[in-house]
Amino acid sequence: MVFRRGVPVHFELLSEIRNIEVIAEGRRLRIQRFLRQQYGERRWRKLKGTATVLVDDGRIGEAEIHWYEAHGIGRKEFKIARIFFSAPW
Repeated sequence: MVFRRGVPVHFELLSEIRNIEVIAEGRRLRIQRFLRQQYGERRWRKLKGTATVLVDDGRIGEAEIHWYEAHGIGRKEFKIARIFFSAPW
């Protein structure tokens, strides 16, 4: 399986998300209007972190994950920004 930018990848989190950082908030969010229409008027932030994931083709790897979060609503719109698979041996 080849991972391409912009193509959705289905995955499952196998560990807690670590090294969480805020990427953007407020006016810097490109999809703020979408988030407010879809989930409600809150203070939305875009965050990133790393976690172990299981990809739909059965492989396990460490991934950098991006998502949006608002107090009282929770984490929404997860996506894999990059993924690192260990060697198959």
